[in-house]
Amino acid sequence: MTHAHPRVGLQGIRRRIVYVGLYELFAIAISSAGLALGSGSSVERAGVAAIASTLIAVVWNVVYNAVFERWEARQTVRGRSFRRRAAHAIGFELGFIITLVPLFAWWLHIGLWQALVLDIGLSVFFLVYTFVFNLGFDKVFGLPASAV
Repeated sequence: MTHAHPRVGLQGIRRRIVYVGLYELFAIAISSAGLALGSGSSVERAGVAAIASTLIAVVWNVVYNAVFERWEARQTVRGRSFRRRAAHAIGFELGFIITLVPLFAWWLHIGLWQALVLDIGLSVFFLVYTFVFNLGFDKVFGLPASAV
């Protein structure tokens, strides 16, 4: 029995640029609509919040990982155990929540509780969205060379 080889498509830096561009474009459009529905704000106002959260996510990712890796370098136990990875993920998300919840509450004119619910909703959305987007992206553009 022979298996068909998956199609290898767009590669390298072009693949990454197309991926990030499409991922963020769709993410901002969808999350803007979700934030507008969840807050009662206009799509334009929610769009600004979505763009701001994207920019904050990028900056937070760079800052948090630099701090985490500095801390990690001073540890006597080396490697990334499940516990360390879980602590990394939880710390990242908590820092992101601490930043976004007040921003959403202020910008969208909603309470902190509603902003927290929106933030949790966005986290769940991005978990599913990332999975589905990656699946669709690979179907349209083929797999990266690393996956075949």
